Amino acid sequence: MKTGEKCLVIGSGISGVGSVALLEHMGADVVLYDSDEKLTEAALREKLPASSKARCVAGKLPEEILDDTETVVLSPGVPTDIPLVNALREKGAAVIGEIELGYREEKGRVAAVTGTNGKTTTTTLVGKIMEAHLGREKVFVVGNIGNPYTSECLKTGKDTVTVGEISSFQLETVRDFHPAVSAILNITPDHLNRHHTMEAYVAAKEKIAENQTAEDVCVLNYENGYTREFGERCPARVVYFSSARELAEGYFLRGDKVLRRKAGEEREILDIHRDMNLVGICNVENVMAALAIAEGMGVPLETSLSVIREFRAVEHRIEFVAEKGGVAYYDDSKGTNPDAAIQGIRAMSRPTVLIGGGYDKESSYDEWIESFGGRVKWLVLIGQTREKIAECARAHGFERIRFADTYEECLRLCTGLAEEGDAVLLSPACASWGMFKNYEERGDLFKEYVRKLK
Repeated sequence: MKTGEKCLVIGSGISGVGSVALLEHMGADVVLYDSDEKLTEAALREKLPASSKARCVAGKLPEEILDDTETVVLSPGVPTDIPLVNALREKGAAVIGEIELGYREEKGRVAAVTGTNGKTTTTTLVGKIMEAHLGREKVFVVGNIGNPYTSECLKTGKDTVTVGEISSFQLETVRDFHPAVSAILNITPDHLNRHHTMEAYVAAKEKIAENQTAEDVCVLNYENGYTREFGERCPARVVYFSSARELAEGYFLRGDKVLRRKAGEEREILDIHRDMNLVGICNVENVMAALAIAEGMGVPLETSLSVIREFRAVEHRIEFVAEKGGVAYYDDSKGTNPDAAIQGIRAMSRPTVLIGGGYDKESSYDEWIESFGGRVKWLVLIGQTREKIAECARAHGFERIRFADTYEECLRLCTGLAEEGDAVLLSPACASWGMFKNYEERGDLFKEYVRKLK
């Protein structure tokens, strides 16, 4: 990027603020823009460091900025096909995202994780493994996990590793992004309100490996049709993992044991009950993916195993909260789509009162309802999708449904419905928007309520 290049950052969240700081460090002439007309220039200015000279604009973007912009940096929540972005592209502006911008200042190696579900757990686990291998000061965990890449990239060096959780929104705008090891954990329908078609969503996920070569590694789930098919044309060396069958090459589950076959040799790696604190087949898959990623990054197996044995569930992902009155409470607020919520149900070993519903991402709920399989005792529904989910549940013969108008009412209702020996599971199969700021707030309020129970 040349000194004085006219750059427009769209979106004033942590990603946008991080992009402004990095662009100014690179010598760019920066405008921070947010379309929210309720914001003011002063409010945007408060988000930036006092030393920032970026121009701040809220509401309507002036025509002269539209004409002058050479590079646009989109925050992940900004769709790439809105009229403003299309207009900028037509005027010749380069459109990138915060991940691409951060990567351009990366000096070390990168391991990147995407997938519909399991990204945060796998990324966090890989980050811990890399820290055990290299030392905490040489590892940076960034991306969709909540830590902007642009805030860490200038700290990287030849001997550092960046572990990135990369969403489909962030992958839409990569150009040169080139991880040494990539992973696509799974692909199931999600975010179709943003990507519009499943084909576009799959294509976005696959971009994580588009700049890789045969010298690199791509870790893929053999049990997902999209990722298995991608392995046949992936430019990197593919390492598969499977929770359902034995593989001639790769990581797989045999009974309670994870094994690795490589060059004709078979080795038992771990016992999923003795060596893991995580529950559910989804987490067995996450651990296998993490093992494969760590291997690709040159980490000794014993280092990976020592971390896995101590690793606990990521917050809000099938997280045990407490047992009160003989009822176990689990926070799976990160189950923001039906496939993720299916994994939450499968992890339950007790009759379960399930909390579902939220923002409508145009998902289908049939497979989620079918996964209840006698485990779900009551379904308590909230939010925008509650009628849609109830209709789907009744179509599948599930009638034990209750509605709640508020979250507090929902939680009280669940406590009343649950009996000793049951579980209450917050795993909504929907995004949190509309009722909450994010899934973290939804999960935190659930845990706060549970901890106050006598």
